[in-house]
Amino acid sequence: MKQITLYGFNMDAACVDLRLSDGTVVAIDTIAAENEFAETWLDRRELDYLIYGLQ
Repeated sequence: MKQITLYGFNMDAACVDLRLSDGTVVAIDTIAAENEFAETWLDRRELDYLIYGLQ
């Protein structure tokens, strides 16, 4: 079973970078993931709440 050994957020590319125990590197494009999830303005509002919290 592969485990995450290192992770971090890359501000320049807006990606989450993961390094697995077998040496594999995975980059998750957070903007693309957000666009896939937030299809309506209600979905976008939920994401904004998770990111920014109550204001």
